[in-house]
Amino acid sequence: MVRVLLIDDDALVRAGLRIILSSADDVEVVGEADDGAAAVAAVRERRPDVVLMDIRMAQMDGIAATTALRRLHPAPQVIVLTTFQADEHVIGALRAGASGFLVKDTPPLDIINAVRLVAAGEAIISPSATRTLLAHFGDSGAVSRRDAAAVRLAALSDRELEVATAIASGASNAEVATQLFMSEATVKAHVSRLLVKLELNNRVQIAILVHDAST
Repeated sequence: MVRVLLIDDDALVRAGLRIILSSADDVEVVGEADDGAAAVAAVRERRPDVVLMDIRMAQMDGIAATTALRRLHPAPQVIVLTTFQADEHVIGALRAGASGFLVKDTPPLDIINAVRLVAAGEAIISPSATRTLLAHFGDSGAVSRRDAAAVRLAALSDRELEVATAIASGASNAEVATQLFMSEATVKAHVSRLLVKLELNNRVQIAILVHDAST
């Protein structure tokens, strides 16, 4: 059972998400909060696996709240909700450790599947959206980020670098397994080692690091 916490300052949005998620047998909505400031306390109390959080809220926005949540132990996975496909707020949340984002008009079944994927350690950004976002990441400070990223990636084995590069293309674990002729379990093990070795929170940040090294 995937435990989900809803964070949004719009009660109607929270109600709609609760209805959608409650229709899935393997997903349980364990609580709600109406601003980012309440998110940390709610996570400590409810212990969700996944937090669905609005990116723009009055008292504490989704970026600051994501940063705070990812510092918790254990830390939940975070999906940010946005009105737009990719803007500076989404980019900030991904850098803070969010596992991906959903636009608020995402179809109900896709929302449920996104929660399942993130709970399983996947990212929820399509290859096309990945390209758009990474283009935004390259807009400023590219040289300093490139040098820092290259140093970090130099510590990887050839196989680990292949997995990281495949992740950066937007490939799922199953797709990486097919591309690199390995089992999905082996891919998951590589991803876990990459996160530890690179001191990152999720596969989205792996993609960002690989992109930074190539800009």
